[in-house]
Amino acid sequence: MARKERKISSTGIYHILLRGINRQRIFEQAEDYIQFIDYLYEVRKKSGLTLYAYCLMNNHAHLLAKEGSEPLSTTIQRLGVRYAQWFNRKYDRIGHLFQDRFRSEPVETDEYFLSALVYIFQNPVKAGLCNMPAEYEWSGRRFLEKDTGMIDLPELAEMAPIKVIKQKEKESLDEKSLEPMAARRGRYSDKDVALMLFGLGNVNNASEFQQIPLEGQQVLVAKLRSGKVPIRQIARMTGVSKGILEKWGKR
Repeated sequence: MARKERKISSTGIYHILLRGINRQRIFEQAEDYIQFIDYLYEVRKKSGLTLYAYCLMNNHAHLLAKEGSEPLSTTIQRLGVRYAQWFNRKYDRIGHLFQDRFRSEPVETDEYFLSALVYIFQNPVKAGLCNMPAEYEWSGRRFLEKDTGMIDLPELAEMAPIKVIKQKEKESLDEKSLEPMAARRGRYSDKDVALMLFGLGNVNNASEFQQIPLEGQQVLVAKLRSGKVPIRQIARMTGVSKGILEKWGKR
């Protein structure tokens, strides 16, 4: 089946999503987030990309950006290839790290721009990683008050004044999202599951999990499932697809 052509934004602005293959983690340690941000900074300068927002979650990354002097696909491909090569060297793995095609949604109105921006910044809150967007370390939200060069703050302020962003953010955070993290989460955190994997099989990350024999993988998964760890979370933490995990569970 032929791929659908990307929708072209009349403004050149896009909401971009890069996701780990099979939804697996693409960031294991703080160093990984830092390295991705470094590469993002480099390709941004080389391509003339305007970066309004970013947020790095454990298995995906959101960007809100305006295409620069080269096609957006070229810029994002360069970013993905550089980071994947670095990640594979570090964790002694081979193969694709990202899904083969990043997603991009055209942003053509001021209203959609503001909504996309707030949505990106609120990802960690909705995932139970922090109480407020500005608390999350791997997001450009922290730099709205101070121009550090991590995002193109002057250009962002022209599109959406900071006070307007804060007001929209306040309106969008419902009562549920403002509850304490422990009460809101009610499930295992990825850190909890990582500790379980280490305790059960001396496994530190998805790459190490995939290097152990198949029977050992299945035993570890069975133990996680017996502990009521959701299958989607196991897939994300181990890099094994949800479909394969479901087949293992039927045996």
